[in-house]
Amino acid sequence: MNSWNQFTTERYRPLKTNLTDTPLLIIDTEANPQDILEAALQRIRASSDLLKTLHCVCFKHGDIEDIPHITHALYLLTQDGCDLLKVAQQRMMNWKAPA
Repeated sequence: MNSWNQFTTERYRPLKTNLTDTPLLIIDTEANPQDILEAALQRIRASSDLLKTLHCVCFKHGDIEDIPHITHALYLLTQDGCDLLKVAQQRMMNWKAPA
């Protein structure tokens, strides 16, 4: 178990794409749900746009090393977007309309 888990609160959730024992990128679960959702949509849109570009591009002039670079970028964008969507969903499920 890493040292981060000893001090973790429910407020800050590390992104799954963190590769170190100390998560540098975290989600503030108490942030405005609309802001969390917008951050998620931004990442998922970027991932979708990259996939759309790849669908239209000819790889004749590409390098074989480009494929892992592209898939890594897609993974980061998509996973971070999914992590943010999960937090937004949890916030919305517990949301109560103002009286």
